[in-house]
Amino acid sequence: MHDAVATAPVTEYLARVGLSGARVVPLTGDASDRRYVRVIASDGSSTVLAIHAAPFAYAALPFVNVAQLLSEMPVPVPRILGHADDLGVLALEDLGDVTLQAHVGTNAAAAHASLYRRAVAFIDTIQQRGRELESTRYAPYGIAFDEDKLTWEMEFFIKHFLEGYRGIVFSVGARAALRRELGVIVSELAAEPRVLCHRDYHSRNLMLTGDRLCIIDFQDARMGPDTYDLVSLLRDSYVDIEAADGEALIDYFLALRGRTSERAAFRLRFDVMALERNLKALGTFGYQATARQNPVYLQYIPRTLRYAGETLRAHARFARLQELLADVLPELGP
Repeated sequence: MHDAVATAPVTEYLARVGLSGARVVPLTGDASDRRYVRVIASDGSSTVLAIHAAPFAYAALPFVNVAQLLSEMPVPVPRILGHADDLGVLALEDLGDVTLQAHVGTNAAAAHASLYRRAVAFIDTIQQRGRELESTRYAPYGIAFDEDKLTWEMEFFIKHFLEGYRGIVFSVGARAALRRELGVIVSELAAEPRVLCHRDYHSRNLMLTGDRLCIIDFQDARMGPDTYDLVSLLRDSYVDIEAADGEALIDYFLALRGRTSERAAFRLRFDVMALERNLKALGTFGYQATARQNPVYLQYIPRTLRYAGETLRAHARFARLQELLADVLPELGP
């Protein structure tokens, strides 16, 4: 076993399940404090271990709770194969290494068009079946993108991207003006009817295993606007989606819902949500770069700024917010 992954929890877990001789390969993690390894047995079969920072109670893990909910819909999620609560280890079905992001980067648009339609259809299923399966047994129904949460995300953007990463020093008046404009967006989004949202539904969290598209990283699911997951997919910091393709997928989503007549209103709500989510993503990227000393996400900042700028320029209602942001982020100017 490689020294970098020869941690006590992994070693102990493999001993317990009779795989002490298995090969262990580190995997690229997400932005959390979990680590991931692939365990390859002598017969070639493989499993992924998610190693948490501390012991857990399996039944109380949000990942487990949401996996049960999504499986009941059903939408495809990785099977849970085992766990060791005291070691903080969760064993999962190995879905391979091909994310939708990787597939988009190595294939022509025609090759992934049907995958995106499938991904949009999953959003529809999560929303429709999510309404039917609502129960206090499932944690996401008790958490929402309410005004407090959305306000926190905008403060996160100010603190970690504008101030922390870009080094902006605000006057008291400028900060207050920016908060007021962001607060308008927050209030509008918080007042929308809520549906079940994955919460991080983008190309890095959709895995392609053969012909199977599978959803991962869903433990933060919660209630929010019906535009949230679609925005995550189509205003994705990690891939470029042609404008025409994105509009066609919005049309497809509305057709699935039987709501094509609502397109104009939906499209505006989509852009309000897109602006909030892209700004929040910039906050995350700034936080990773400064607080976590992780430069991996810096490459995604230009695309995210481009999305935000396009949205700001598309609507006169954002004129004041654009003015305030362009003062500190020239990329968002006219």
